[in-house]
Amino acid sequence: MTELLIAVLIHDEFVRPYLGDVLVVLVIYCLVRIFEPIRWRLLPIFIFLFSAVVEFSQYFDLAQLFGLARYKILRIILGSVFDWKDIGCYAVGCIILGMYELFLYPHLSGKKQPKF
Repeated sequence: MTELLIAVLIHDEFVRPYLGDVLVVLVIYCLVRIFEPIRWRLLPIFIFLFSAVVEFSQYFDLAQLFGLARYKILRIILGSVFDWKDIGCYAVGCIILGMYELFLYPHLSGKKQPKF
């Protein structure tokens, strides 16, 4: 809901173009975790790749090609303008997710953890 509100109501120079793109990968992560709570070691990378594919679909204007451009909500979700900065924001969000995963599951990082 926050992402949709940002997309529809916020038209500034930071929150919508940058923070919104960082948050969207966090939303995707949470959505995946609802259905698959078991840790996937590479989930942040998969989310980044998915986000990059969606961004590149904007470059090729696939929403228009598939006739989805007339649906406002889909147009907001898919976006309409390719931007390398968006991919950078997705990368930042996925790095945050990767650090979160390492913090949440330190025993899976390959380092020995002290026993308590």
